[in-house]
Amino acid sequence: MAMVIRVRFKRASKLYDFDPNGLDLHNGTKVITETARGVELGECMSGIMEIPDERVVSPLKPILRIATEQDLAIQRRNEQSEKEAFDIAIDRIAEHKLEMKLVDVEYAFDHSKIIFYFTANGRVDFRMLVKNLASIFKTRIELRQIGVRDEAKMLGGIGPCGRPICCRSFLGDFTPVSIKMAKEQNLSLNPTKISGLCDRLMCCLKYEQDQYEVTRKRMPRVGREIITPDGVGTINAINVLNETVRVRIAVGDSFELREYPIDDCQRPNQEASAPQGGERAKNPDREEKPPRADKGERGKGRERGERPERGEKPERGEKPERGERPGKRGADKRQAPAQRAETTEPAAAVPGEAQAPAHDPETSVPEISVPKTSVPEETAADIEVMEDVLEICEESSLEDLL
Repeated sequence: MAMVIRVRFKRASKLYDFDPNGLDLHNGTKVITETARGVELGECMSGIMEIPDERVVSPLKPILRIATEQDLAIQRRNEQSEKEAFDIAIDRIAEHKLEMKLVDVEYAFDHSKIIFYFTANGRVDFRMLVKNLASIFKTRIELRQIGVRDEAKMLGGIGPCGRPICCRSFLGDFTPVSIKMAKEQNLSLNPTKISGLCDRLMCCLKYEQDQYEVTRKRMPRVGREIITPDGVGTINAINVLNETVRVRIAVGDSFELREYPIDDCQRPNQEASAPQGGERAKNPDREEKPPRADKGERGKGRERGERPERGEKPERGEKPERGERPGKRGADKRQAPAQRAETTEPAAAVPGEAQAPAHDPETSVPEISVPKTSVPEETAADIEVMEDVLEICEESSLEDLL
């Protein structure tokens, strides 16, 4: 456990933990501390307390001393100098014609630097402005661009509720706010009614969001049927804060709108599940089925019977020997006439008739049958020429295939 005390340096700013350093400190005590920006004057916002070591933000810097009257006088003098520096910076911005709005000026406690806070729509080249301000104040100059929410926090104002805005009063950090929160709270989506002085969604939309989320889970949606003490009706509206529902119920030939607490109403599915429990109560002797096992455990629980032994496989006969594989298509064509020549027996020679030339088995030229009638010499010459042409064509086709 570590002993710490929480200090705030500006109004409604973030709280920082410091080491009390053995000093007697109380809530509201002005102290001088050492920060990353140098020596600063702050105000204690709590007493000395213990926190777990895991929550300590290291390094935990110590408090130097309790602020004296001289320290408070320096702080008042710095506040007066900030107003003068603000007027001078406004004139220099107008002189350089820069599109920027100066919001606030802050002096360091030891006058080591001056911080100018401004807003702008985009990037601004303020290098010449910094040189001009440095020549006037003779100290370090720092310009910081901030957003519209930080601007509203520094300037302050009155919100739509008629009270000072929350970020200026007590909010230390900005929490994210979305339009979904306004929808769940049944607020008007008019931007002028849900936006603050910064033209952003109001931070107060986050305050009741957690309660709305928890309550909406218990309440049915608009348009659903619900069972009320007066009968079944349709939900017309819900009130999350009062936890009531407005139901449209048929009364005779007309309909009426009535409000009921959500605890006095029941959903239809809840009533349907009630008789099942009653039937089980009426039949206590009814055996309940055991719960089904998981898919992975179903196969483990059952024991399979022994498989019958298989007999010996019958011996297979020897496979017949395969013949030679046929060659290419061209070779088959060449062998086909030869096989036909071997199977067919040559006809007996007839004396006095001209015999046909012997068939060459190596070629695939088909045989030309010559009629037995007498052929003129001119026709026989033509036949010989045709045979020569066929042989030439066959040889050329064989060469192409090879």
